[in-house]
Amino acid sequence: MTRTVVYHEVEPVEGLAELARALDALEGVDEHLRFLRDLCTLAELEALAHRWQIARLLDEKQLSYLEVAEQAGGSTATVTRVAQWLRNGAGGYRIALDRLKAARG
Repeated sequence: MTRTVVYHEVEPVEGLAELARALDALEGVDEHLRFLRDLCTLAELEALAHRWQIARLLDEKQLSYLEVAEQAGGSTATVTRVAQWLRNGAGGYRIALDRLKAARG
């Protein structure tokens, strides 16, 4: 059975496109890390990194949500939310996951 994935448009948020352009202007991991650190609190950075770890685990392994939550050190509610966005979001997780896979070869 083939599943059709429908990605949603990105909601208009004032200043978001400008923020995306700022990220696009940066080069390399070090510059991105520095910008993110200046932009976000440590708690926000931890939440973002945690969601990314969950997205990677959901994509890479055939694990239950409970197993992902245990490996990532979070709640099944967060895993469920990330899985929902991975399947039905704007496609950002999928783009990043696929590009990283391609870069690894």
